[in-house]
Amino acid sequence: MPQLRPIRSLLPSRSAGLSDTDAGHATPRRPVEPTPAEETVVNSAVYRDGRKTATPATLSEALGSLPDSSSMAWIGMYRPNDAQLYAAAKQFDLHELAVEDAIVAHQRPKLERYGKTLFVVLRAARYCDETERVEFGELHVFCGPTFVLTVRHSESPDLSAVRRRMESNPDLLRLGPEAVLYAILDAVVDGYAPVVAGLQNDIDEIETEVFSGAPGVSRRIYELTREVIEFQRATRPLLGMLRGLSDGFEKYNTDEELQRYLRDVTDHATVVVERADGFRQLLGNILTVNATLVSQEQNEEMRNLTQASYAQNEEIKKVSAWAAILFAPTLIGTVYGMNFDHMPELHWAGGYPFALSLMMLTCAGLYTIFKRRGWL
Repeated sequence: MPQLRPIRSLLPSRSAGLSDTDAGHATPRRPVEPTPAEETVVNSAVYRDGRKTATPATLSEALGSLPDSSSMAWIGMYRPNDAQLYAAAKQFDLHELAVEDAIVAHQRPKLERYGKTLFVVLRAARYCDETERVEFGELHVFCGPTFVLTVRHSESPDLSAVRRRMESNPDLLRLGPEAVLYAILDAVVDGYAPVVAGLQNDIDEIETEVFSGAPGVSRRIYELTREVIEFQRATRPLLGMLRGLSDGFEKYNTDEELQRYLRDVTDHATVVVERADGFRQLLGNILTVNATLVSQEQNEEMRNLTQASYAQNEEIKKVSAWAAILFAPTLIGTVYGMNFDHMPELHWAGGYPFALSLMMLTCAGLYTIFKRRGWL
């Protein structure tokens, strides 16, 4: 076999070119009237020695176009209904449990082996710059000895780009269905890189908002934490899946070049998982810091309110003290201004000086008392 170039150069990473129409979760489908499976086949080809030899129009024709066991059929289906999936399962002799998982969708990422057929569930992700949110898609891959059947429930990942890259490298494509599976895994893992960059940018913005006191930042932290958790659910199972593939290298005589390819994908997946774990921990710390800052701000507001209330109380004390001081002479003057005939002081020569002296002494006494108590 000719010398191959490094796998990463054969399959470059892609972060653009994905459609914005639909990358969200798949929705369970209700049973529908049987329709031909070919209606959802978006791409179909037969390869021999890494070269395309036919583009069959039907699934049965694809299997019939395989000249020998060294050939491979690669069929891509997009959002098939139940009847279409059952038709494909009949053609490729797929296990009913795997078909049921593909019909129900909303599956966790996993790797199952049914006889000679591998069933892989992947959760693709992409970062939408317009909404600053992570959107997830679901992909099911059936990998048999002579066929690869992909069932997409969303626009991402862009498997047409994977097919073009593989067709441009016949040395890699001739390694068979396992090479296609690893190329799909690589495309999904590479698609996580823009998501990681987008999440990092969101976290940086949140950190700035937290320390600037922006309103609503707590809600954004919570929403981003949920996205990171969902991203972890999509990426963390990949490590176990890739480890399971690695454990079968010797048993299934996997080509050494594919082994290196798988290890490279594992390295990239490990980095993504570690970054996602770091994001979740960092968001937890940011939420704690934000709660502390909010608490400090509330305490500062309470302190300011307390100081204002204290100052107000001091003013009320002063007003009350002066009101009491001024009320005393008014009370004395009122009593002596009654002008009754039978009041002993009315005809006393010293009554007027006595009343004034009493007023002054009362005011002086009250002033002294309030001054000592700090009211004045």
